[in-house]
Amino acid sequence: MAERKTGDVILEVNNISLNFGGVKALTDISFNVREHEVRAIIGPNGAGKSSMLNCINGVYTPQQGSITFRGKTFSNMNSRQVAEMGFARTFQNLALFKGMSVLDNIMTGRNLRMKTNLFQQAIRWGAAEREETEQREFVEKIIDFLEIQAHRKTPVGRLPYGLQKRVDLGRALAMEPQVLLLDEPMAGMNVEEKQDMSRFILDVNDEYGTTIVLIEHDMSVVMDISDRIVVLDYGKKIGDGTPSEVRTNPDVISAYLGTSH
Repeated sequence: MAERKTGDVILEVNNISLNFGGVKALTDISFNVREHEVRAIIGPNGAGKSSMLNCINGVYTPQQGSITFRGKTFSNMNSRQVAEMGFARTFQNLALFKGMSVLDNIMTGRNLRMKTNLFQQAIRWGAAEREETEQREFVEKIIDFLEIQAHRKTPVGRLPYGLQKRVDLGRALAMEPQVLLLDEPMAGMNVEEKQDMSRFILDVNDEYGTTIVLIEHDMSVVMDISDRIVVLDYGKKIGDGTPSEVRTNPDVISAYLGTSH
């Protein structure tokens, strides 16, 4: 893999702990993410990966610790506020509108960018009509980029699973995020679909300059596309470094690599 140029640290996760009742989901987790980096969070099932993503995304509020983005520390932020700061995410269980077309699904990602009010949009008058045309053009570029032009009018529910995951990526990209959070983007895919998705993730990082944080369980994929990897096990951090450093870390080997998932 060609060396990517990564920039300064833009996201810092400091000493995050998260409990559900008496159950500790995360214990004292710290790591950072650099601009333009592909940063992976891996670990066996139940390791706390999704909980960590939900803390960054504003879905969960951790009991301890802080998250800082571009020098601004945020706590008690909801998902919309986090989105407005420049984060977008995909979901493990696809959050798509199955009866709507590919184009319309990706258009939902433009909601934060819409300036005209609902009444103007409803009657498609003046500025609203111009705005919708501009938004649609932007979405068409994403559809071309993700190579799903042939399906743009197809209801999403009729597409194969791998293509539905691609539409979900398109919806997140439509938000023009600075940081893209990917929740198990390869889950449930066959080998060919995984290869396609890996290529699109690297292309998004390269062409859009988007910083990517992904959680994944498929080790081989993560090793191939990530700049750095943080490893969780039972809610604790057991490794952090480049793919080659993580691959040779004895704690990671015993917790993860040595077991079949």
